[in-house]
Amino acid sequence: MFTANDFIPSSYSQTIENGSFEWSAPSNIALVKYWGKKANQIPANPSISFTLKNCKTITKLAFEKKNISTSLDVTHEFSFDLLFEGKPKEDFKPKIQKFFERIEQYLPFLKDYHFTIDTQNTFPHSSGIASSASGMAALAMNLMSLEKALHPEMTEDYFYQKASFLARLGSGSACRSVKGEVVAWGQQANINGTSDEFGIEFPYTIHDNFKNYQDTILLVDKGEKQVSSTVGHDLMHNHPFAERRFAQAHENLDKLISIFENGNLEAFIEIIESEALTLHAMMMTSMPYFILMKPNTLEIINKIWNFRKETKIPICFTLDAGANVHVLYPQNVIEKVLQFIQKELIGYCQNAQYICDEIGMGAMQL
Repeated sequence: MFTANDFIPSSYSQTIENGSFEWSAPSNIALVKYWGKKANQIPANPSISFTLKNCKTITKLAFEKKNISTSLDVTHEFSFDLLFEGKPKEDFKPKIQKFFERIEQYLPFLKDYHFTIDTQNTFPHSSGIASSASGMAALAMNLMSLEKALHPEMTEDYFYQKASFLARLGSGSACRSVKGEVVAWGQQANINGTSDEFGIEFPYTIHDNFKNYQDTILLVDKGEKQVSSTVGHDLMHNHPFAERRFAQAHENLDKLISIFENGNLEAFIEIIESEALTLHAMMMTSMPYFILMKPNTLEIINKIWNFRKETKIPICFTLDAGANVHVLYPQNVIEKVLQFIQKELIGYCQNAQYICDEIGMGAMQL
């Protein structure tokens, strides 16, 4: 396993003047939630997530070496253009600037190049689906491709762990969007290889019940959240229930190890829904307090509970830090669940919109 110091390169064996790479990276949905962080994007508690397949960001990174003779000032600055769906996206540039500042010691070539970052999402813009995880993961993969071109001897393990490490410095949950179907992030004594600094593929047995698991995302509210995740994380610092919450996350992650092995869907549902409601309970009991669920979020939750009770179909929900509902269920009940969603739930979605997704493998070079 690598540490942050291992990701600081001493020198490169190759030079490259210009070129481009293109990667897609998916969003992910946390099962055990991370809420609260320390300095340098270190999580206050471990988390585990399903990697999604269809909701992803596609980013092309073009690069050209700067002409040092033109201006010494230029060579001491980060230089990049940012396009979103082919159009300049100025309001996102400060986030990329901050990201470059955080990762420069790990990628010392950053100021040597001018970059054109051209990015697009496969899911609707402003759908209320967090794109920071997929976006930062896709950018990290491209930057690692450039580093690999400068240092071809790099191993695959190093490539992916460093990509996850860099993605985390852009957006914490982005480290879970790099590689693997089920990804753990944060130190957990009973899961070998876990680290606060990057995500790892869940290293133990996963029962067939969880293969091709489905996630239908109900778009309850596509507007921007009234409280950003960054602000929400910060409110955990003096939270009256923080320490107990962090302990609970460790306990639930331990329980999932055996649940993933034995395929117990009832126990899975219990933990997943409890985690979702606990996340929102932390928001409601912080100071200042806030509520990101909407009335329709609660209507959907109650409908899911009634449907599960009546049909015994193992469907459950989880939530991100927002109003949208992720409906999770095994592949073998897909027809009945989609009928239920279309008949009972889409009336609670904005413009009747929902997205069908499932477990995916992580980032892919295009």
